[in-house]
Amino acid sequence: MARLCQDLRRVPLCAGSQDPRFTCLIMVNGTTGVIRFENVGMRYGTGPEVLRDVTFELPPGSFHFLTGASGAGKSSLMRLMYLAHRPSRGLIDIFNRDLSTIPRADLPALRRQIGVVYQDFRLLGHLTTFENVALPLKIKGASEGMIRKHVGELLAWVGLNDQAHARPATLSGGQQQRAAIARAVVTRPQLLLADEPTGNVDDAYAVRLLFLLQELHRQGTTVVIATHNRALIEKFRHPVLHLEDGILSRVGEDPVYDG
Repeated sequence: MARLCQDLRRVPLCAGSQDPRFTCLIMVNGTTGVIRFENVGMRYGTGPEVLRDVTFELPPGSFHFLTGASGAGKSSLMRLMYLAHRPSRGLIDIFNRDLSTIPRADLPALRRQIGVVYQDFRLLGHLTTFENVALPLKIKGASEGMIRKHVGELLAWVGLNDQAHARPATLSGGQQQRAAIARAVVTRPQLLLADEPTGNVDDAYAVRLLFLLQELHRQGTTVVIATHNRALIEKFRHPVLHLEDGILSRVGEDPVYDG
């Protein structure tokens, strides 16, 4: 995996950049925060706020678990971070840019710097496992040789090399989850957001997948994992962001799990 991440440094990560020297190195060398929320509120339509006065900052290269009971707002917070939704109030700064001033046309370029593992996988049904995982690399302009090499290596690592030509409908839930994780990390994104990424795999594979995400983290990616898995939180001992009824009740280095 380390070799994969090193080789992927040669893939342009910013839209319009053909020179790998301009791959948003500001996020890797620690000169600014990756994402910052200040007094953020969010509601759906005219309903009540599902997030209230959320304030935190993710330093570059950090790794956090996001915890909270069902309905606490974890998925809504994730949606804000991967730019699927705009806040109803407050400031969101992402990759050193104020979200409120970013033109809609610039959002796809920012999203390409974010890897997302969705709860419902969102694999494309008409593509094979290999093609689903390869898609982000193709969008970023990687060569066919690099795609074959690195997608094959990553599929082997997540235990799906024998399912490379299978379509999502023929895969189990756990296999689809692993394919979704492979797709999210294949470009070594600047920010990786994973919403319950181990919910459909057994304990042994959950640990293996967390080691994969930690390897990506060691290469400079900022990682946030929303999870209920107490064993993983206690094993990997990363700081915790904890939500209670839409309010971020803890932002700190204490990895103790609250439920």
